[in-house]
Amino acid sequence: MAGRLRLKATDPEDLAVIASFLQDAIVPIQEMSFQPAEARFVIAATRFRWEDAGDTHEDGRIYERQLCGLSFDGVRTARVRGIDRTRAGEILSLLTVTANEDATIDLIFAGGGVIRLEIEGILCHLDDFDEPWPTMWRPNHPDAEAPEG
Repeated sequence: MAGRLRLKATDPEDLAVIASFLQDAIVPIQEMSFQPAEARFVIAATRFRWEDAGDTHEDGRIYERQLCGLSFDGVRTARVRGIDRTRAGEILSLLTVTANEDATIDLIFAGGGVIRLEIEGILCHLDDFDEPWPTMWRPNHPDAEAPEG
């Protein structure tokens, strides 16, 4: 079993690494917050432990989920599209995080929801906390290139 992650991103390549660990993270809407006074956007999520997905553990577990915190510093604005923030109990599935050339970062969710952060520069931290727990469910992504028919 891999240890807890503590990652920092300061450029698009670093952010792509963090995005790979966050693919399929479960994010309750109520666990996302833009803090304008601190120029920070934060998320508490439950990520699938992709780095550990192929290993069978001593107790027979194969898959795990992990609580983590994600923060972006130097955020000027946060714009939301396709997410109803009034539905605080709703759970979203984070597909990826991308850095754009126009000084923005997109958090892209299943179902078409996007949060766009206008940033001063890339400064992102991902920190695991608490202990991982077993799950029997591995996220599944149908092949987008599969032939129709």
